[in-house]
Amino acid sequence: MADSPQPDREAMEKPKGLLNRMLDGVERVGNKLPDPAVMFFGLLLIVWAMSWLFSGVSFDEKHPLTGEAINVVNLLSGTEMADFLANMVDTFMGFAPLGVVLVAMLGVGVAERSGYINVAIKLMLNVTPKVLLTPVLILVAIVSHTAVDAGYVLVIPLGGVIFYAAGRHPLAGIAAAFAGVSGGFSANFVPSAIDPLLQGFTQTAAQLIDAEVQLNPLNNYFFTAASSILVVAVGWFLTDKVVEPRLRGTKLDGDQDDMPALDDVTPRDRKAFYLASATMVAGLVALYFAATMENSPLADPATGELASFAAPLMGMIVPLIFLLFIIPGMVHGFVSGNFNNSQDVIGAMTKSMEGMAYYMVMAFFCAMFIKAFGDSQLGTLLSVKGANFLASLELSGGVTMVGMIFLVAFINLFVGSASAKWALISPIFVPMLMQLGYSPDLTQAAYRVGDSTSNIITPLLPYFPLVVLYCQRYVKGTGIGSLVAMMLPFTVSLLVLWSAFLIVYWTLGIPLGFQASYTYPAG
Repeated sequence: MADSPQPDREAMEKPKGLLNRMLDGVERVGNKLPDPAVMFFGLLLIVWAMSWLFSGVSFDEKHPLTGEAINVVNLLSGTEMADFLANMVDTFMGFAPLGVVLVAMLGVGVAERSGYINVAIKLMLNVTPKVLLTPVLILVAIVSHTAVDAGYVLVIPLGGVIFYAAGRHPLAGIAAAFAGVSGGFSANFVPSAIDPLLQGFTQTAAQLIDAEVQLNPLNNYFFTAASSILVVAVGWFLTDKVVEPRLRGTKLDGDQDDMPALDDVTPRDRKAFYLASATMVAGLVALYFAATMENSPLADPATGELASFAAPLMGMIVPLIFLLFIIPGMVHGFVSGNFNNSQDVIGAMTKSMEGMAYYMVMAFFCAMFIKAFGDSQLGTLLSVKGANFLASLELSGGVTMVGMIFLVAFINLFVGSASAKWALISPIFVPMLMQLGYSPDLTQAAYRVGDSTSNIITPLLPYFPLVVLYCQRYVKGTGIGSLVAMMLPFTVSLLVLWSAFLIVYWTLGIPLGFQASYTYPAG
């Protein structure tokens, strides 16, 4: 393989058709977009300017709850600007998604850097029959969302290693893992930090129209869990029947000495994993008994319900994610030898927070923008006008939601961050669709479908170049166009089938998640 002639990489990366020309255009346009933090700052300036411009204009729209005329507030007035600056720190500290993400990542960071998550994934893949190699790889890729970046840095390259070791084309393994990690980003059997993160944005947006709205952090859990089955099935079929057959003519020309190998899990790592997993199971058992005991302290004191907003259990979702990862992570780290003292644990937490530094910068400007957008009443006015326009079209609910899914998938080609994108558009879509009678829970579910499906074909995804490098270990001439062409069948199929799945799921009235509804007000 090392002696095979190397393909002309430049020729392979040149546009060879309409698809590549379109994607090159997307990349050029996307590179001209500012950084999300700068974008939020720019939007803040725009909101200030528009609030001044429209503050003297009278509008016919009425607030849906109070019935009073909606008037735009001039945020550049002395009183409003003084209030904005005086409350800037409180606005940032009260930004709902910030604490959620940071607390969860403290625990997940320890589990990831202790080696616990890595060993768990390897053991799951090692015991998989060859006939089930593809679906199990995709399933593991989906579950890896819990560890945020673990899927990109571990599962995707392991996909190539495992397929190569099994005598299959390694690029097909990379494609399957990439589809599960990123294309199926919103599908997961295991609750993760993305659930309360998006819920925080959704609730903040919903409260622009109804300050009393409260959403459960797992308001889409049943839908995302069921979606995992769809993503696995679609990914399995496309990998084995479409993608891999097309790769048979693609010769492997990677250097033989550089070909990776799937290292065996050492006995010490295996022992550490079992002890850590036993700790996690013990914690879950203790939680179960604490939740189901008579007069449970985790239940709503008034009703005794565990799923009530007033139940402490519902407020413990993020702390539970933290505990269920940090404790097994510590056990695994010390038993395996990856941790030698408490400083190593603190170091793992510190490393995880270092990776969140940019998010905190983005969150600051995002919080300021959302605060200004809400105070100006521009969001309320826009949502009511938008709702009136959509209502005048007399579209069915299914058409409205599918249209939103496709729009989000398009925006995702340029703005890859799920949180940044939802922070931008949730203040418009959530209140607007609430005016049409659709719940924030349903709108968020539609957003998650659109946000996931086009991840795998946009070069603007931060990890996209890394996946190209993974492919080049086996096929040196792999370029951006090669990876896009390989992943395009997944994007098109998931976009169409997942949208249809949401409509069928909705039609059957299957619950979206805990305390979720399809209508607003909840019926």
